[in-house]
Amino acid sequence: MLALIQARSNSRRFKNKILYHIYKKSLLEHVIGSVQKSNKIKKIVVATSKNKSDRKLVYFLKKKKINFYKGNLNNVALRLVNAAKKNNAKFFLRVNADSPLIDYTLINKAIKIHKKNISSDLITNVFPRTFPSGQSIEIIRTEVLAQNIKFMSKDEKEHVSKYFYKNNTKFFIKNFKCSPNYKYKHLKKMTIDYKSDIKKIKHLINEN
Repeated sequence: MLALIQARSNSRRFKNKILYHIYKKSLLEHVIGSVQKSNKIKKIVVATSKNKSDRKLVYFLKKKKINFYKGNLNNVALRLVNAAKKNNAKFFLRVNADSPLIDYTLINKAIKIHKKNISSDLITNVFPRTFPSGQSIEIIRTEVLAQNIKFMSKDEKEHVSKYFYKNNTKFFIKNFKCSPNYKYKHLKKMTIDYKSDIKKIKHLINEN
């Protein structure tokens, strides 16, 4: 399975957050490290933009020898489709670059469900959301996303899966829910949106 980590530097709430260092590693490296724990992921690609705002990020990716793809800044759907097609992936796992503690066991679970439901368009754990934010997993069929970009609004192109959930009757969507014994069930938020969020999950990053 191909994992696409969508990343950009122009976050309004916390600029360049993906390159912010926590325990001598950038936020992005923590995300990549968490995804790498899954033995079912064959390749990880950071899907970023061609924009001037992401030049520093691209330089960082080259320096660290991290696979990346540069595409449209605001049309994230098209960026992901092109990144997936470039890697000959019929499906891809989508991960956000602000989720340093993305759980590899959930990645493995999603891939296992995907293999049992190979005709699905979307495997997800956010329809409805029962996991903390920062533990969102989606496996998307590349061709279905490609075919539907022309129907998406500007907002839906940026927030890729919104269109699928809004028009759920048109697609084969398989959702999995949080179990009562899930280790992070008690938490609501595990994403880094603001600089203040780093303090809140620093101890969790240290534990992992």
